[in-house]
Amino acid sequence: MQFMDYEIKTGEENMQIDSDLLDDAIEKQLKEPVFRLYGWSPACVSLGRNQSDEFLDREFLKKNGIDVVRRLTGGRALLHDNEITYSFICPVSYLEHGEHVVSSYKDICKIFIDKFSQIGIDIDFGTQKQVKTGFDYCMLVSTGADLCHKGKKLIGSAQCRKQGYILQHGSILYDYDRELLEKIFGEDVSTEEITCIKEINPSITKGDIIELFSQS
Repeated sequence: MQFMDYEIKTGEENMQIDSDLLDDAIEKQLKEPVFRLYGWSPACVSLGRNQSDEFLDREFLKKNGIDVVRRLTGGRALLHDNEITYSFICPVSYLEHGEHVVSSYKDICKIFIDKFSQIGIDIDFGTQKQVKTGFDYCMLVSTGADLCHKGKKLIGSAQCRKQGYILQHGSILYDYDRELLEKIFGEDVSTEEITCIKEINPSITKGDIIELFSQS
């Protein structure tokens, strides 16, 4: 696996890098996956590929220095702020269940289950719940491909596919500002639905997580 060093970029730059990495993998017909960790500056709301942006208060975001970008992948919006984002690119054939979307999520997410177990954080696939279509915030929508700690969503992921290759990226929630999330998305953010690294073990830093994944 090719591991790319952690870096912090703007939302537009991050999405362009993911897109370029996917196109490069296709052009070179890479057989092994590319794994990238990154951060965002300034904070940024990313919208799913086909998601409406009508719920956004652009003036509020501008006033608070929060960018907006649209992802290649589907799903609901995320606030990329106090978190670590990952992207994983590979040919469909690399995965045991690459042709099946939900199963391919699980194939990729086993990486996170194994790694987090090394620092004493047990995570597993969430139980799919009835989707409440009114939610715009991704972390409030539960699917069978989510990664949860004690039933609370910790990592939300999304995928796109192009010419036999998969780009999966997602958010590892390190910490969150509940009040800010509720102002952006206009909906209650239940602490019964989501969790974060800082809540699970406040002694673990972002640097610890980055170092964990940089190890072969």
